[in-house]
Amino acid sequence: MRSSRGIASILAIVAGLAMVVAGPIMIYKGFDGQAQVKDQLSAQKIVFPPAGSEGLPAAQAQYAGETVDTGTEAKAYADMVETHVLASTEGRTYSQVSEEWRAGGMKDEELGALRQTAFMGESLRGSLMGAYQAWQVTYLVIGLGALVTGLGFVFGAMGVALRPRRIVVPDSPQVLLHPEVLHS
Repeated sequence: MRSSRGIASILAIVAGLAMVVAGPIMIYKGFDGQAQVKDQLSAQKIVFPPAGSEGLPAAQAQYAGETVDTGTEAKAYADMVETHVLASTEGRTYSQVSEEWRAGGMKDEELGALRQTAFMGESLRGSLMGAYQAWQVTYLVIGLGALVTGLGFVFGAMGVALRPRRIVVPDSPQVLLHPEVLHS
């Protein structure tokens, strides 16, 4: 019959092995997720305006002329889109422009252009922010994978340390006086 210490040892070793297997899989999936986000963003061929361009806000100047292919760049581009939408709608969001229209505060021609600009801008911004969030989640998965791997080694070591020690009982008290007999 196994002791509780022996059972704890086995459970810790099994948990450690599971974690040592799961952690690298998580790390791989995190890097794979980044590659997928990068592929999807690259396929869209979104490029920041060139340096010195009127369309490039100062906050995004470091990205001048770059293709959007990372989550960080997607967020920067989304912020640029927000700046342009707010400038073209005089600081109003799509819902505010729509509410104004419902209240009868705008002509139909003005409304059509403003609503379309706001809607398209906010839709693009939402998509880019989704890519940014996915990119951030991949960092979380990679970090958790590394943590799980490390904890797996710790659990395995604990399991080995918890193993019950075997005690050899000598056949006679004479062996205690001559321990070399035990090892022969």
